[in-house]
Amino acid sequence: MDKSEVKKMTWWQLSLIGGGCTIGTGYFLGSTIGIQLTGPSIVFSFLLAAIGTYIVFQLLAKMTAADPQKGSFCYYASQAFGRWAGFSCGWNYWVSSILIMGSQLTALSILSQFWFPHIPLWVFAAGYAILAIIVVLAGTEKFDQVENLLAVIKAAAIVMFIILAIAGLIGIIDGKSYDLSIPNNFDGYFAGGLKGFWSSLIYAFYAFGGIEVIGMMAMQLKKTEDATKAGSIMLLILTIIYVLSIGLAVTTVEMEVFDHKESPFVTAMKRYHLSFFPHVFNGAIIIAGFSAMAAALFGVTNLLQSLAEDSDAPKFFAKKIKYKELPMAAMGLGAAGLLASIITALLLPGRIYEYITTAAGILLLFNWLFIIFSAMKILKQKAWARVIAVIAVVFIFAAVTGTWFEHTIRPGLYVSLAIAALIGAVAIMIQKKHTKFQ
Repeated sequence: MDKSEVKKMTWWQLSLIGGGCTIGTGYFLGSTIGIQLTGPSIVFSFLLAAIGTYIVFQLLAKMTAADPQKGSFCYYASQAFGRWAGFSCGWNYWVSSILIMGSQLTALSILSQFWFPHIPLWVFAAGYAILAIIVVLAGTEKFDQVENLLAVIKAAAIVMFIILAIAGLIGIIDGKSYDLSIPNNFDGYFAGGLKGFWSSLIYAFYAFGGIEVIGMMAMQLKKTEDATKAGSIMLLILTIIYVLSIGLAVTTVEMEVFDHKESPFVTAMKRYHLSFFPHVFNGAIIIAGFSAMAAALFGVTNLLQSLAEDSDAPKFFAKKIKYKELPMAAMGLGAAGLLASIITALLLPGRIYEYITTAAGILLLFNWLFIIFSAMKILKQKAWARVIAVIAVVFIFAAVTGTWFEHTIRPGLYVSLAIAALIGAVAIMIQKKHTKFQ
């Protein structure tokens, strides 16, 4: 396939795909955990996360515009710091993607228990995992069009909540008008104190996870420089609907009503007794979340093949054992990751979603740090631009360290640190071996 055939995507199509990969169960369900940790100040968490995400994206977009590469941020990490960084970045992204799939798989199972509360979590997880494998094996030639449609469905679900929530407040739904429950003191906003707010940051950042996809797909744009426009507009729209919807949710009902097994938007609408809303909203989230999980499975499959072709993974995964252009060896390891999620859901059904989501979010932020530090070394930046980059580092550091203060999510921190340490150790050994034979 020549370059003229590949470069056919417009900026708005990339914005839709980026939105589709970003809006997911991490926002629709994971935000509940953040609400329980900090209360109404979760809105501030999302604003800080939006600022940090925008800074990271701008740095990635600048590197992409200056030197478009298929490997995106992993290539830039390698250029900035050597092969060990590219290896670490690639494998960290692969593992974080596997955990994100596990998080989505668990979320889909929790949401399905809304209709079938007595069916064990692992049964739903197994069913969705098998279905995802079948979908990927069936072929993904038209996936970008499908993802565009599902991105619209996910955004429409949030907008539907915003419209209904406002309609309910002014009395259109049940004839009664309601006042927003806006706190009037510090403790009202920060229900969990500063530690709770600190701990909630990881879930706000996790809701923006997916912006790196724009960097990876920028090569398919008709004009590579349009990646900046695509990401900036996407982030602006996301921030507006995220903050507005989460703000309406936390000022509609009391904090103790929120349950980590239910979307905060479904919880907030209960008082209006709209029988259709929970079912329609739940269904929309499950369909959209499933598509994102299937897309992630396809993505990690091809990522592993690329790692193998660059000698950063066993050559076995680069072999052309293919079915419908899909490398089956790499697909098998991705499926094994899904299996691990099912087993974990079986063994730890209580807080499994919090653990996996926390670990996935932290590993994702580790890659964002690679983006920032690579940009600081590769790009010629003015002093003020470097200060802004350091601000993003501080925000990310706060999001990662905040997980230590909450015992219910702390195991996710330990898991992510162990994985990062293992990847780092292997990367250093490979770097030494590579240097020795040069």
